[in-house]
Formats: sequence, C-alpha cells, structure tokens
Amino acid sequence: MKQLLISGLLLVSLMAAEKQSTPNTLTAQEKKDGWKLLFDGKTTNGWRGAYKDKFPDKGWTVADGLLTIQKSDGSESQSFGDIVTDKEYSDFDLMFDFRLTDGANSGVKYFVAEQSPKPKGSAFGLEFQVLDDDKHPDAKLGRDGNRTVGSLYDLIPASSKKANPIGEWNTGRVVSKGKHVEHWLNGKKVVEYERGSEKFRELVAMSKYKAADYNANGRFGEAPKGHILLQDHGERVSYRNIKIKTL
Repeated sequence: MKQLLISGLLLVSLMAAEKQSTPNTLTAQEKKDGWKLLFDGKTTNGWRGAYKDKFPDKGWTVADGLLTIQKSDGSESQSFGDIVTDKEYSDFDLMFDFRLTDGANSGVKYFVAEQSPKPKGSAFGLEFQVLDDDKHPDAKLGRDGNRTVGSLYDLIPASSKKANPIGEWNTGRVVSKGKHVEHWLNGKKVVEYERGSEKFRELVAMSKYKAADYNANGRFGEAPKGHILLQDHGERVSYRNIKIKTL
C-alpha cells in the first residue's frame, strides 16, 4: 500500500510537471492569476494582418505548436506583413518564447496604433527587439547597442543580458503599468523606462522616430493603448507560449 501511495504521488508530480512544460497551455494557477493565451498553438484566432481585416494568406504558418514567420528577402514588413492582436492593451504583463534562425530579425511591438495613411514598413510601436546579434547587421547600427536582442529598439540597449544560442528558445517579457515599462529576457530585467518622461522624449528625439507624429497625441510611444505586433522582417523566426495578463 505504501509503495502504491508513493507511486501515485510520483505520477501526480510527473503529470503536473508535464502540464507546466506543455507549450501554449496555462496552468490552473496562471488561469486563476488572470493570464490569457494569445496563441493557442493550433489556430491564428485573435490575430490579423496589420492594417488588414484578416490573417495573411501566406508567410505565417501554424505547425507543431509554433507560430512561424517564414524566410523571404530580409525586408521589413514587405513580403508577408506583420500581424497584430485583435485586441488592444494598456497595463499588461506579456510573455512569449522566440526562436531565431541564423542571421534572423523580428520584433515584438506593443502600444501599436495603426495610422492613416499607413507608414512605409512596419506599423509604429515600442519594440522588444528579436535579433541574431552576431550575424544580423542591425545589431551594429543605432546607438550603443540599442538594436540588439531584448533592447527597446533604437532607444535603450538591453543591459546585462544572457541570450540563448541561435536555434534554442528564449523567453521575452514586457511589463507595462501606467508609464513604467520593463523588458525581461530569460528571467532577467534588461530594460526599464518611463513612457513620456523627459528622458524618454530625449531618446526618441535621437532615434529614427523623431521626424513625425505617430499616434493620436502626436508623440511616439505614448499612445494610451495599442495592439501587440509580431514583425515580419524577412527571416524565419518562431514564437510560442504567447500569453498576457492585464494589470
């Protein structure tokens, strides 16, 4: 009887561990805490093309529990196009896994507001950079490494980061509460800033976003809410475990 009890407890423990590690699922505790999946691992429900009313017909695929943008010509948002969530978010905790291929570039944007007329390239928004720092030339552009993986793209470089090798999974996280925003990479905070602060606006003025109005109040990155966006930058990148909790 004692042996059966021990075996039963071990089985329960193994089942719990399996549930925890199963991609694109939420544990009972996560559900209780308010987490919602943005990708169910099987469909494109909840997503559409940026500036479109439906999901792209090609380029983005769902297979083996992964949401993958296929390789094209390396251009920004021109071949297959970015995708955005149907819903908009303001205060949130966003988590996602990403896997890069050699020399790949993508990005996860937030506070994305689709503008009219549509800008050239990717829709405007604050970006958690997803990049092969060693092989993609963008890593050496910008200022002080602010276009490397985990960075607030073209604004703030990720500090003291540890990215996993190309082909392995990394976990990104963006926490936004009020004006305060944090980027996390593989469990470590790598960026922290205040949207709309004097320092933030100084950084915008030194960036590629300095030239035009980008949202309703005319200031880049200061929209009160926006979509989450996954970027097509012409290289193969996969995503999974995309989930969000409103704060």
